[in-house]
Amino acid sequence: QVQLVESGGGLVQPGGSLRLSCAASGSIFSIYAMGWYRQAPGKQRELVARISNNGTTTYADSVKGRFTISRDNAKNTVYLQMNSLKPEDTGVYYCNVVLWRIGSSGKYDYWGQGTQVTVSS
Repeated sequence: QVQLVESGGGLVQPGGSLRLSCAASGSIFSIYAMGWYRQAPGKQRELVARISNNGTTTYADSVKGRFTISRDNAKNTVYLQMNSLKPEDTGVYYCNVVLWRIGSSGKYDYWGQGTQVTVSS
């Protein structure tokens, strides 16, 4: 099995910064992509940022220039540095990892438990 452990959410004032972390562990052969999604109240879950195994990054237009995604392959960990936060960034942030498992074929999709980010004065 594979486990994802998220950390770093919280309450921050507009213009502030937060850093989210997500560490994957377990029967991991190789990780294909890691990313962050968020879900605001009453809205659908949306992609925030994603990074592939070759380092290619994808960002939602709303966070470009403010958020930076990175990964530490040795630790199977993905980070999301969030700067210049706005109230509309409020939501539950979910880590997503697509990977190959030891002893299994095909890619598997895993989700973290979610961490709350609240941007408010």
